[in-house]
Amino acid sequence: MQKKIVRRILKWVKIAVVIYIICGFALYFLQEKFLFHPKALPPDHKFNFSIPFKEIDLAISNERNLSIVQFTIPDSIKKGIVLYFHGNRENIERYAPYAINFTKNNYEVWMLDYPGFGKTTGERNEQVMYADAEQLYKMARAGISKDSIIIYGKSIGTGVASWLASVKDCKRLILETPYYSIEALFSHYAFMYPVNWMANYHFPIYQYFEKIEAPVTIFHGTNDETIPYSQSEMLMQPWNEMPALKRELVAIEKGKHNNLNDFPGFHRKLDSLLQ
Repeated sequence: MQKKIVRRILKWVKIAVVIYIICGFALYFLQEKFLFHPKALPPDHKFNFSIPFKEIDLAISNERNLSIVQFTIPDSIKKGIVLYFHGNRENIERYAPYAINFTKNNYEVWMLDYPGFGKTTGERNEQVMYADAEQLYKMARAGISKDSIIIYGKSIGTGVASWLASVKDCKRLILETPYYSIEALFSHYAFMYPVNWMANYHFPIYQYFEKIEAPVTIFHGTNDETIPYSQSEMLMQPWNEMPALKRELVAIEKGKHNNLNDFPGFHRKLDSLLQ
């Protein structure tokens, strides 16, 4: 009887180990699909937005190009430019409706698509995403001063935005639903795996925060079902007792991952930052 129980236990242990290994392989080899959900567009696709815009197709090399959309306002009232790094779904068309949040405050909004998103082509990796962000910044600096540039990141784009703000000067960094790092985010969902060496992407926002000199504002919903609110709390923890650095976490009560734009408090605070 006792041997039977032991054999049964060993059988279930073996099944658990096999499941653990299979899920680990899936996490490692499919992490690109977990992190990114792009929607490519043909080169001749015509954008149709409700506010004025300019489309730029920038050749980075013979192998790839960078698709940029600039939501414009009259030069006579322009305060500056918001460099907007969007989330992990579809392409610029999904995030274009948010441009009005900035153009109504007299800021142009420049959005780029990551490789594989929209009309941007080429191989996607963390360093390429950083390089594209730097290219966008250089284009903006060609026409305005650093004090007129606001860097904005949403979801996966908060890693790109934070990196850019850590290496380039700007007026302010604004992050919407950021994470501490990709490893920290993976650990929330897969704490049983050694995610520190499994992750192909890192986006260590917590490290970039140490190098950012501009004021930082974080928006995060307390009911975020995708990137927990605790990720922003972790980001802010080292800076809570250093108010001189002007870093703040704006909690949107009951806000989720994709609906902060529906909350009046989000707009009141964002408008105050842009005025």
